[in-house]
Amino acid sequence: MLLHEQAFQLIGEVVILLICLLVVILIIGLILGIVLVRRNKLLFPSLIIFIVNVFYSPLKSLVNLLGLDDALVDNIGIEVRNKVNKHRFEMIPPEEKIIVLPHCLRSAHCEASLKETGIKCTYCGKCAIGIIKEKAEPMGYRVFIVPGSSFVKKIVQQNRFKAVVGVACHVDLNQTMMVLEDFAPQGVLLSTSGCFETKVDISKVLETIGYYEYRKEQKGKKDTESINIETIDDDLDIKPSK
Repeated sequence: MLLHEQAFQLIGEVVILLICLLVVILIIGLILGIVLVRRNKLLFPSLIIFIVNVFYSPLKSLVNLLGLDDALVDNIGIEVRNKVNKHRFEMIPPEEKIIVLPHCLRSAHCEASLKETGIKCTYCGKCAIGIIKEKAEPMGYRVFIVPGSSFVKKIVQQNRFKAVVGVACHVDLNQTMMVLEDFAPQGVLLSTSGCFETKVDISKVLETIGYYEYRKEQKGKKDTESINIETIDDDLDIKPSK
């Protein structure tokens, strides 16, 4: 056999070996991801994130080849990042966090105007956006409603923050969390996908931002203040006015 023929044969064998190795890596990542999504068990998160980030397109092709919905790949990426970043996210005060909502949540009758950093909500009560803003902003969050990824870039460039909560469809949410990995991202998937009047589980968003714990703390403070006032009144022998 000629030397160049041996070289071509060797190259062919190496290519086949690399392809087989890639398939094995993808299968391992997929199995670990499915275990997470279906059994809520996080195993080797760094490996999963690496596989999803580096082999995103091949992994989607493999999932399609297996007859599964390729949204599974994005879902795996979202779930892993949510779990990996959760503790870091919770340690950051709300004043240093932002919420990014998609404009597709808007009602068909929305009259809000488009500003430099996104949609300016008028709190009309016709969609989930106003409800989330009313709950989140008193906590210290800044809320942005964006019509596209270019606005996310503007927000990052023009604002100082340490953590982010994003709401979007599978693909957009996974890719945005990938880009904002340094900001302890937490993601909430839309309940219905599309480009118009989509829905989100508001309670899931509020749970993610810690609203229910915040409300309990505020109620506890009010109860404590009420007890303190009654104690002072008793000491002064003054009955609270009815």
